[in-house]
Amino acid sequence: MSSAITSERVELTVDGDDVDLHYRTGGSGPPLVFLHGIGLDAATVSWRHALPALAEERTVYAPDLPGHGESDKPDRTYTTPYYLATVEAFLDAVNVDEPAMAGLSMGGALALGHALDGGSVERLALVNSYGLGSDAYWRTAASGILQTPMLGNMLWQGVSSSKPAIRAGLRSMGATEPPQQLVEDVDSVVDRRTVRAMRRWQRSEFQRTGFRTNYADRLAELAVPTLLIHGDEDPLLPPSWSRRAASSVAESRLELVENCGHNPPRERPEWFNETMRSFCATTE
Repeated sequence: MSSAITSERVELTVDGDDVDLHYRTGGSGPPLVFLHGIGLDAATVSWRHALPALAEERTVYAPDLPGHGESDKPDRTYTTPYYLATVEAFLDAVNVDEPAMAGLSMGGALALGHALDGGSVERLALVNSYGLGSDAYWRTAASGILQTPMLGNMLWQGVSSSKPAIRAGLRSMGATEPPQQLVEDVDSVVDRRTVRAMRRWQRSEFQRTGFRTNYADRLAELAVPTLLIHGDEDPLLPPSWSRRAASSVAESRLELVENCGHNPPRERPEWFNETMRSFCATTE
């Protein structure tokens, strides 16, 4: 049995600008906030299966971050600080205090950054999380492309231009063939403005000497239960990041997922949901 998930909207003011934010929510119980990654992602992409499953025991929230899904996609600079401010404004607007937070890829960095910057968090689940290391083998090439606007446009428009292109992009990030439902989900939410937001965030983050956001040296500050999940065949963010992070966080649990790439919630949905249920179980 799974709980019904509904679509809602809320008006936020972030960095001096108004933004209409779409989010998915449902269930009852202590709050659990899901944060998706950058680019070919949105609430219904990463969290399609997790939301109804976890809503059986929690009140779940999954926003489409600006530039993604059904939220506004303003023509502006997109940076990690901007998205962190969005998360804070969203939590205030929906009156959620001390939630459990789960973040995938960039969303993991946002959940982690929120907690480290003083946000009240019950527990954290960092899934193939960005923000846990200073560099990756592909960053030098990516930063060079992103500094050349024409090449960047050609690369990322190609990834999202058709369902076959989306399938190829998803295949490059996973360890198994992406299911058709995942291809359809991405196709339904990604457009040229999403690609623009992704490209601008990447241009901000992928510096010539490494990644701009790296919380590795601050992980010992975490004082909440932390679950680190990482696909052992992730081609984007090294599993070694999560291994190292688990050794730095006092109350941590590490789960390396065999034959899994960058998106465990969609590549291994049943396992992921059961693992999250166990982690988020409350004790009286």
